[in-house]
Amino acid sequence: MMEWIARAVRNPHARMTGVVYLLYFLTAILAEFLVGRKLVAYGIATNLIATAFYVVLTLLFYGMFKPVNKSLSLLAALFSLAGCAVMSLGLFPHASLPISPLLFFGPYCLLIGYLIFRSTFLPHILGVLMALAGLGWLAFLSPNLAHSLTLAIEGLGISAEASLMLWLIVMGVNVLGWKEQASATGRPPSVDAAVRVRGRHEAA
Repeated sequence: MMEWIARAVRNPHARMTGVVYLLYFLTAILAEFLVGRKLVAYGIATNLIATAFYVVLTLLFYGMFKPVNKSLSLLAALFSLAGCAVMSLGLFPHASLPISPLLFFGPYCLLIGYLIFRSTFLPHILGVLMALAGLGWLAFLSPNLAHSLTLAIEGLGISAEASLMLWLIVMGVNVLGWKEQASATGRPPSVDAAVRVRGRHEAA
């Protein structure tokens, strides 16, 4: 971990992603506060703003993790966008769908956790935490588990996402690792093979 911290670079893109994450957290908390104070209309408006921030965050994460696995990064983004749509419709009783947004946000966190774990530019522990958070959100779909583990699941989910947010703001990403994965993704398989063969010949 200390070696990783020494190589981490605070770059504008990572910091912007972390700030958008923070804005989502702040607006979501404010929305809960407003609804608790019976200011429902203001709460709905603030929830919509929070959802908009999460949509932006989803797109930023798609770009960040595309070098790790483009297909899985796209799949994760689609899950998140679907969850945002369901969550937004849920704010209006006449338009809400009979499904929980956690059905989409659970797999989203799992996929983001996997992508972080497979990346070379973020600590693996953040990926493990995000994957566990995804499993926790999916556990909420079971009424029995949700009732007995509510505080534990919510605590794990919030801790995992807050840890990722703070890391992006404070530490950023390993830019060299990101660029290496991006280069490897954009390189044709034949070129990769040629590089490996050349490396073996040079080593010999």
